[in-house]
Amino acid sequence: VQLQASGGGLVQAGGSLRLSCAASGRIFNNSGLGWFRQAPGKEREFVAALIWSLGSTYYADSVKGRFSISRDNAKNTVYLQMNSLKPEDTAVYYCAADRATSAHTVRIKRMYDYWGKGTQVTVSS
Repeated sequence: VQLQASGGGLVQAGGSLRLSCAASGRIFNNSGLGWFRQAPGKEREFVAALIWSLGSTYYADSVKGRFSISRDNAKNTVYLQMNSLKPEDTAVYYCAADRATSAHTVRIKRMYDYWGKGTQVTVSS
């Protein structure tokens, strides 16, 4: 599976961006597709994920209510709609795929098998 993330950019606080992650290759029914982010000097952290077959979604507490993850089955694409952006959301955002995931593992970075190159999101105050 190859992942291509896009949609990053510079936005003012309170603004919105939508990230896309196009997946090539087979996505299994119990695959997880997730977004992580890494700010300078910090560890890469979980942002949001979904289980492909179920469409069930999971969010970090820091983005709950502001970010929304969704998928387009026909395009093998996952989206991250980011609203009410804050300067602390500034980071490189990565999409990742886990061949087999569950509600217990979907937030765990080391469980993901494939990673795309990141896309920079910068939120100015």
